Amino acid sequence: MKIKVCGLRDPGNIEQVVKLRPNYIGFIFYDKSPRFVNEIPVELLKAIPTTVAKTAVFVNETAENIETLIAKYNFDAIQLHGNESPAFCALFKGRVKVIKAFGLSTDFDFTELYPYVDHVDLFLFDTKTSSHGGSGETFDWTILDKYDLDKPFFLSGGLSLDNLDEVKNITHPQFYGVDLNSRFEIEPGLKNINKLETAFNLLKQDDTNEIRS
Repeated sequence: MKIKVCGLRDPGNIEQVVKLRPNYIGFIFYDKSPRFVNEIPVELLKAIPTTVAKTAVFVNETAENIETLIAKYNFDAIQLHGNESPAFCALFKGRVKVIKAFGLSTDFDFTELYPYVDHVDLFLFDTKTSSHGGSGETFDWTILDKYDLDKPFFLSGGLSLDNLDEVKNITHPQFYGVDLNSRFEIEPGLKNINKLETAFNLLKQDDTNEIRS
């Protein structure tokens, strides 16, 4: 199981998290998020091992700004957490890994994902909120049984040490990894390393970033 730690911005904390060897780390470039990161030391990101996929998170951002930040920080992946269209995702597919996030509710219609399948590498399923993630709330994971596409997905939304044992029981064939964020924080943007270390040991994550075909 892959592990993504999202919502990082403190340089020292970033270095601590990287030492845990996550598969992905996420930086949120959405100014309405309490984890918004305006600037990151470029040299710090350059020092991150290639085994850790550096991921930039955007919400309805312009293609031009995304291009600029990919070039500046040499991001390996982007996560699109807004209303981005399949055509917008296609602009970046093949250059970086494209993760398209969707907020799920009990009546979510998975056919909405069909137009995206050829233009993204991964989906991310989060709890549906007006704030585009980071709510710390879970959704009913049984609705994942309705997902029938051949595209891996991350699980996000309220994951914590209290429910990771349940997460390990999810047997969906496309379940790719978990996205750890608000329930592993001391404060927004500052991760609790002890909690993360416990989670990593519990999940026994893979060390590679390869997406299952």
